[in-house]
Amino acid sequence: MNTLRRLVLNRNSILVFAVVMGLVLGEYAEHIKAFNVYILAVTMTFSMTGLNLRVLDSFKKVITPFLVGIFLNYIVFGALVMLVAWLLMPTEQLFYGFVVIAAAPPGVAIIPFSYILKGKVDYAIIGVTGAFVGSILFAPLYVRLFANHSGINPLDLFYTMVSLVLIPMVISQILRVKPILGVVEKVRGRVVDWGFALLIFVAVGVNRQVFFSDPVILLLVSAVLFVSTFGLGFVFDYLSIKFGTDRATRIPQNMLATIKSSGFAVFTALTLFGKEAAIPSAVLAVMVLLYLIFLSIKSQHVNR
Repeated sequence: MNTLRRLVLNRNSILVFAVVMGLVLGEYAEHIKAFNVYILAVTMTFSMTGLNLRVLDSFKKVITPFLVGIFLNYIVFGALVMLVAWLLMPTEQLFYGFVVIAAAPPGVAIIPFSYILKGKVDYAIIGVTGAFVGSILFAPLYVRLFANHSGINPLDLFYTMVSLVLIPMVISQILRVKPILGVVEKVRGRVVDWGFALLIFVAVGVNRQVFFSDPVILLLVSAVLFVSTFGLGFVFDYLSIKFGTDRATRIPQNMLATIKSSGFAVFTALTLFGKEAAIPSAVLAVMVLLYLIFLSIKSQHVNR
């Protein structure tokens, strides 16, 4: 309980700090924006040191959760968020922001929270790994299907995914060697939390006029993300129970269907489509945190 409390409150404090600083000191966001690619590369590398790719040794054992991770993160979540965003978004740029969210890999917080919520951690690792690998193909596909008129070449996004997903994944496994892993584990949480916080600061900072002057847009964006996170999570749990999925498996599956990497989405939206497209990703960071807190509280009641 104490570990869970520290984890959630720490990330909560950092996220709130990033959002507040973006609103107060947003004029400095443009200066940091130029370093986003390096911030994200380091953050992704450290975050993926939590992935132990040795669990992929046995193909027969891993193929199901590997494919389930891809299916839930890109097909189930992607289809829902695209549909609701298409219905509610007032501008093309905001819709493109949701295309990026649908294309983004899952949040690596799925792995530690699977442990905290007493789910299958190995299942979470394999599912997240599958979704990360799948992002290399699905991200360009989403841009091709839903943002074809934006002028963005899907091949450019493919190269981005290789640079910011595949290469960091390889480097992260090098950092897992015993002499280094101990040091990495001590600083990983801080590096990941503050790295994503900087990305959120930039997204909020460059769009702070919207946060102050256009609450309707914020309401619509929040509505799409609420349906795609809380709504989808509720329906998924209901159907999983009906079909007899055990709770330990249901926990990582639920998060694979609802949790995306907001930091990655922020960077990609800003880089490809501009600052307005980054608004959904900035709100996503808050929504994901609220959902993880909700799952934590719900788990406490279930375990009583």
